[in-house]
Amino acid sequence: MAIQILMPALSPTMEEGTLAKWLVKEGDLVKSGQVIAEIETDKATMEFEAVDEGVIGKILIAEGSAGVKVNDPIAVLLEEGEDASAASAPVAAPQAAAAAVASPAETVAVAAPAPAMAPVASGARVFASPLARRIAKDKGVDLTVVKGTGPHGRIVKADVEQAKSETAPTTAPAAAAVAAGSMPAATATPAPTKAVPAGLSPETVLKMYQDRAFEEIALDGMRRTIAARLTEAKQTIPHFYLRREVNLDALMEFRAELNHALTGRGVKLSVNDFIIKACAIALQEVPDANAVWAGDRILRLKPSDVAVAVAIEGGLFTPVLRDADKKSLSALSAEMKDLAHRAKSKKLAPHEYQGGSFAISNLGMFGVENFDAVINPPHGAILAVGAGLKKPVVAEDGSIGVATMMSMTLSVDHRVIDGALGAQFLKGVVEALENPVTMLA
Repeated sequence: MAIQILMPALSPTMEEGTLAKWLVKEGDLVKSGQVIAEIETDKATMEFEAVDEGVIGKILIAEGSAGVKVNDPIAVLLEEGEDASAASAPVAAPQAAAAAVASPAETVAVAAPAPAMAPVASGARVFASPLARRIAKDKGVDLTVVKGTGPHGRIVKADVEQAKSETAPTTAPAAAAVAAGSMPAATATPAPTKAVPAGLSPETVLKMYQDRAFEEIALDGMRRTIAARLTEAKQTIPHFYLRREVNLDALMEFRAELNHALTGRGVKLSVNDFIIKACAIALQEVPDANAVWAGDRILRLKPSDVAVAVAIEGGLFTPVLRDADKKSLSALSAEMKDLAHRAKSKKLAPHEYQGGSFAISNLGMFGVENFDAVINPPHGAILAVGAGLKKPVVAEDGSIGVATMMSMTLSVDHRVIDGALGAQFLKGVVEALENPVTMLA
């Protein structure tokens, strides 16, 4: 039976992508695990692997096609013995739930469903996709008792998830609550809706400038995602802002000493490395600020996972440095350089730029003195960092001197962090930066 290969979901938020390149052609024999295409998401170009073996009977989506929806058929795979006519015959529609969420190392071609097979007898071979096996292993699901709905009874991702939901202990209480006329707490608040584009229509804007020379630039996937997410952020997140200046003189002197000592190891610490470390420490010292908004609840994180905005051509990434409070300055510096380099070539995996509870956006290297950053949901806050500038300051004894001062603005989600809590967190960041030796403790 011919099998449809579907556009995969390469990240939890992916809705569509660009089929950047086919690595096979019609008539080619492919094996399970073979890379058959490159898919471009809004953030990265990732490899797409086949799950089943067979012959590429027909390619349905041409190279370079943009806006291909997740779960749309992109090719037809023929099984052994089938001829090309099977590729043009109607193919059963696959179950939407069987769409894979993959990483660069694991991508899934989803097959049309077949009649459900009975659980496998003890000792018999279990036929399951690699993704289904991984999920089953992670969640402790016994594949020998799972019914497969894939081709020839193959167990796919949806079967494992269905097996999980059937055994979930929360199903009965939730059903009982609905039956009693009340909603469970987790569903009491509606989920946030997607941002609706606002402002003038494209037609109106084009008419306004029809007598002027201009170049029309089509939006790529990254620019569309940035526009949608930031519009949603400003429309739905109640931002407020806290501003502080920090004296960098002690940090600059300490940094120079460390860099001199680390010359032999090829390590050169930046001011941004110290800022990352200071924020990670402050998140541990003020744990209530280490939180994200989850629609109907707040999630308070235990590790300090700090995201850092990295500008790339046409947009930006926010790679996440996980457990930043536990890492040395030199380790953070090396990891940040690696993430930034791969971000600029769009080689980051989704787990490397998703998550975290807090973000840093530093425009100081561009000479920007201060600015207000937009919170990246679901983060609870983002720190906007300006340039360090020589300024006149009043010392504790009343004398006037000159110091290197840096402006910082903390944008805060008021649903997650209140004013006093945000001020306490920002105070912790300033104290760490003005006493940099404490970051080595």
